[in-house]
Amino acid sequence: METIVRVGQGYDIHRLETGRKLILGGIIIPWDKGLVGHSDADAVVHAVIDALLGAAGLGDIGGHFPDTDPAYKDIPGKELMETTLEKVRGAGFTPVNADLTIIAEQPKLQPYKEAMQENLARMMNLETKAVNIKAKTNEGLGEIGSGNAIACQAIVSLGMCRR
Repeated sequence: METIVRVGQGYDIHRLETGRKLILGGIIIPWDKGLVGHSDADAVVHAVIDALLGAAGLGDIGGHFPDTDPAYKDIPGKELMETTLEKVRGAGFTPVNADLTIIAEQPKLQPYKEAMQENLARMMNLETKAVNIKAKTNEGLGEIGSGNAIACQAIVSLGMCRR
């Protein structure tokens, strides 16, 4: 039996705007600003989706869920993740783990990391410890450091067993 492991990398960034809900990793984080986007703008889930698609050789999030399609207007990231996982599993792969770095000056994300980790693990049908989340600031530099945006980098591994 041969085991195939694939690794994919994902990235997403959205600008912040006052009066919107801040959704990261599928959870609502209390804050006076939220991310702006065609869907729910969950940069964390979107980065994971891009990493999953990349590892499976299935393109990227924009190709599967274009922001020009009204069907995806305000759609929750969880729904995009479910559809993505169907495609990944249809290609014969299973998620093994995910490692994420969220870059945000504010709010401080330490109190929410565990809830995001548990939620993402549940979405991908993984043990909680198979999802790791790090939160970093941008040390006051650039749009993220100015508090105008939040970004996320994700790496996932997929496995496939062949006889």
